Amino acid sequence: MIVDNAVYVDGIRTEPPSLEETSETVRDRGGFAWIGLYRPTREELSAVAKEFELPSLAVEDALAGHQRPKVERYGSMLFVVLRPASYLDETEKVEFGEVHLFLGEDFVITVRHFETPDLARVRHRLEADSALLAHGPVAALYGVLDEIVDEYAPVVAGLENDIDEIEDQLFSGDRGVSRRIFELSTEVMQFQRAVDPLREVMSSLRQGLLSKDADEDLRDAFRDVEDHVIRVTERADGFRQILQNALTVHSTLVGQQQNDEVKKISGWAAILFAPTLVGTIYGMNFRVMPELHWAFGYPFALLLMVAMGVGLYFVFKRKGWI
Repeated sequence: MIVDNAVYVDGIRTEPPSLEETSETVRDRGGFAWIGLYRPTREELSAVAKEFELPSLAVEDALAGHQRPKVERYGSMLFVVLRPASYLDETEKVEFGEVHLFLGEDFVITVRHFETPDLARVRHRLEADSALLAHGPVAALYGVLDEIVDEYAPVVAGLENDIDEIEDQLFSGDRGVSRRIFELSTEVMQFQRAVDPLREVMSSLRQGLLSKDADEDLRDAFRDVEDHVIRVTERADGFRQILQNALTVHSTLVGQQQNDEVKKISGWAAILFAPTLVGTIYGMNFRVMPELHWAFGYPFALLLMVAMGVGLYFVFKRKGWI
């Protein structure tokens, strides 16, 4: 559905009552139109596409969703796909949405399939800076980009907190930490797929959308967003490396623990084997055997069994096997 429809002339907002009057207002007064749609039906988006002559392929992408972040040029119009994200602390999951933007010379159309970002807040922030909004559709694109990239910060903080907990859990002997590492690695990889393409998107926008004669403040604003994108992607890369190292350390610790258990089992098996060996030898039914008719043979055999067992126990104890 259409959640907002406005025309901005020199940064000042007016609200036409219909799409047809929106186009007429832009033609008569100049400025640019900003149409906001939230989970539109095919009929609603088709009506907007017909009014502003949007390319059919881009319209299909906006309806279908599940697009990677990208920027595509159709003649004088740009089609931009962005992936907002939010962190759910209860489930330790990262939830992703999609925002599609159609940028023409005198219009910008935003199609949102997710509760975030709050584009109404973006509008209000830009409307408070009429000088920036006077730059036209590119100012609206900057506002949406800045909002989405800013909302990556809580996601990064949530993932970082989970990684800190894993590092504490890693040396506690918890066998379930490997599953948590794997699940968090999946979330980090999905987050990387959402933010990594933004570096290319920002580079394309900066080179193709902002001319050398563009306002310096606007160029600085896009450069600031690009710097934030680079920092987020680097943090995400770092998270993935940390989790890979954590999984390696966990495997090493499990292997060491298994070796210690094998040593304990082997030590006790050797201790029990010694008296068994003595008992087996003296349990043979041969007529001619040393000490067979010796009066102290039985106590001696018992003492030998105990002595060998105790001796092996202290040897293994000193070596740390048991």
